[in-house]
Amino acid sequence: MEQKIVSSLKILTDADKEACETVRVSENEPAIGKKRLFIESYGCQMNFSDSEIVASVMRDAGYATTSDEQHADVIFLNTCAIRDNAEQKVRNRLRHLNFLKLKKPGMLIGVLGCMAERLKTQLLEEEQMVDIVTGPDAYRDLPRLVQEAETGQKGVNVFLSREETYADISPIRLNSNGVTALVSIMRGCDNMCSFCVVPLTRGRERSRDPYSIVKESRDLFERGYREVTLLGQNVDSYKWENKVNFAQLLEMVALIDPDLRVRFSTSHPKDITDEVLYTIKKYDNICNYIHLPAQSGNSRVLEMMNRTYNREWYLERIDSIRRIIGEDCGISHDLISGFCSETEEEHQDSISLLEYVRFDFGYMFSYSERPGTLAAKKYADDIPADVKQRRLAEIIEVQQRISLERNQRLIGTVQKVLVEGTSKRSENDFSGRMDQNKRVIFPREHYKIGDYVNVMITECTAATLKGKALTEVEAIF
Repeated sequence: MEQKIVSSLKILTDADKEACETVRVSENEPAIGKKRLFIESYGCQMNFSDSEIVASVMRDAGYATTSDEQHADVIFLNTCAIRDNAEQKVRNRLRHLNFLKLKKPGMLIGVLGCMAERLKTQLLEEEQMVDIVTGPDAYRDLPRLVQEAETGQKGVNVFLSREETYADISPIRLNSNGVTALVSIMRGCDNMCSFCVVPLTRGRERSRDPYSIVKESRDLFERGYREVTLLGQNVDSYKWENKVNFAQLLEMVALIDPDLRVRFSTSHPKDITDEVLYTIKKYDNICNYIHLPAQSGNSRVLEMMNRTYNREWYLERIDSIRRIIGEDCGISHDLISGFCSETEEEHQDSISLLEYVRFDFGYMFSYSERPGTLAAKKYADDIPADVKQRRLAEIIEVQQRISLERNQRLIGTVQKVLVEGTSKRSENDFSGRMDQNKRVIFPREHYKIGDYVNVMITECTAATLKGKALTEVEAIF
């Protein structure tokens, strides 16, 4: 069985990166005289952002969201196709919903997103309870598709667009803490990594008008939000009409207000430039944190993955981050164990990459062959499952040790923490993140959600920092 483990037990719902087993459901809205919509979102931050667009489109069509599937008139599963276990989870969910539909025949069930794009025929033919199948570029068409499904016809639109960015749609912030928000800046991917289905399910890259991005971010700040995460499959390739690149967009958003933190995800090692790094260094409110997927530490494997860089290029980018931004810049990674034909020596190259870079945390997977990808067509998935899992366990063990060591270095330091909510373990504690994207727990005292708090770090695990809030005077001295 395929396994995915997030190092250091990193909380999957943090706004960091893709975690394909994460699920978010819509929240309750006032629904007097309205039909109810239940949205369940799987996978990456882009899916969560898309669900907020879907909720907005459906609100305009007279629907209100609910957190209770039992009360829903329409159920949408916004799906992930990047790994096999993510698809199997949705299939199991559909089987469960089939029983619900038998009790409520008028209910409509739709599959949205990447899995809909990849498996449209199978979903309609095999999963008889599915009424609507909609790809990630067709969400504007959902009200029409729902009306079509209400007549007994299947509502289907999986057309991939070269222009759609949803720039004019104001997302409904599902599951919002009122402090942090996702802002999509581009859609699609042109990189064609051999193991990845994203270019097949989300289409070609297209960038969103920067002024609509700045407007959305400013509106969020004026509504009390204090952090935005700029989203794209490869944010470094953002380019609008050859006038605004990603470094310039970062600056535009940072200039909204010094109290608005700016994060971004995800960077591609072949595209992240020194201009981006110097922009991060220039503005205190652009977080010193970069997620830079490596996927492998071996150049031959990287070439097979079609990552278009080698080990030396990746390490040069890491060295540039440390040189320009500083040694304390938070860096995280993705690594795949057991890619096609990977040898033990090549696996050790991934281990040595971890030791050299000393990532703060990472997202680690065993290789999962995806039908339709270049790797599935060209290479045999020839590493036994037990070998993949053993290599994955070794990678995780090294990363957890390094994560703990990186966190221990922070004991005794004062960190500026943005309060995002109550700790999951105690109502008496708050939880927030510091600049480098590390989670910090501290006593809530008189503080409130949305505050910036100076916290003295007093202890840690490999996953979490704990500390004590300081007064302004204490923080100075």
